[in-house]
Amino acid sequence: MNPTHVRTRGDSDRKDLSYPPLPQPLTSGVYDNHTHLEIADGDQALDYREQLDRASSVGVKGVVQVGTDLATSRWGAQIAAIEPRVLAAVAIHPNDTPELEAQGLLDEHLAGIDELAALPRVRAVGETGLDFFRTGEDGRAAQFRAFEAHIEIAKKHNLALQIHDRDAHNEVVETLLRVGAPERTVFHCFSGDVELAEICIKNGWYMSLSGTVTFKNAHNLRRVLDIAPRSLLMIETDAPYLTPTPFRGRPNAPYLIPYTLRAIAEYLDLDPVMLATQLSSNTEAVYGRWDHDPIRSQTGPNDRTKSTQ
Repeated sequence: MNPTHVRTRGDSDRKDLSYPPLPQPLTSGVYDNHTHLEIADGDQALDYREQLDRASSVGVKGVVQVGTDLATSRWGAQIAAIEPRVLAAVAIHPNDTPELEAQGLLDEHLAGIDELAALPRVRAVGETGLDFFRTGEDGRAAQFRAFEAHIEIAKKHNLALQIHDRDAHNEVVETLLRVGAPERTVFHCFSGDVELAEICIKNGWYMSLSGTVTFKNAHNLRRVLDIAPRSLLMIETDAPYLTPTPFRGRPNAPYLIPYTLRAIAEYLDLDPVMLATQLSSNTEAVYGRWDHDPIRSQTGPNDRTKSTQ
């Protein structure tokens, strides 16, 4: 496996493939709780170590490297094992599940995710969920089956759950309530409205905001900020996608988190230091500390104590 990248982003329509400039450093550190360092992007693709060094230089203390299939999940787990600024999330992306099901490989790949979930610096199962934008009705049964399996893996290993939810808000919520959501559940790249936010608030589910909150037409996300408790907010890049304004369309990276954080702080009329401190605390409550392995309990080899301990 290539130690630098697993895949390359294919986006031929973008005009500017240069990485944006470094932002002014944050004076209080924060984490990128969802990124894809395995994807090569830009006119000069950055090695994951350079990505992390740039992030460190502007106050981004660490990242959650997120898998979307068995190969990228293994890559993320391997990087997290040797890099103290990285924790890993492992999963099969919902859009990949129908084809795996058709090939008779879904159970084998889910078993691989279960095995990776037992590793100490794998702290989340994700991204998993439902995507009705790219997958038609004939593929939805596989998505539901895989989503429920991922939920059970997260609960088995006492890990956080990172949800991919696209055009499937009602079905995602129904599944979480029916099956039982893990104790720490995060809506990655939150794209819902106030109604979904109210459901998240009621159930204690986290809402992770990306660069989309800075987009001019993202009025629904800014209305969510009006009602969301600060204790349930998180921040991410989803790099190399969803680059914040004013660099929309160019390659995204964890070092660009300060642009999004300052935009949120400005909208909420908050001191960016206060917001960064809150978001950092929330992130550690969900995933644990970056600087040590989670403490194992005495009840079994795969059990973990709560990440807040």
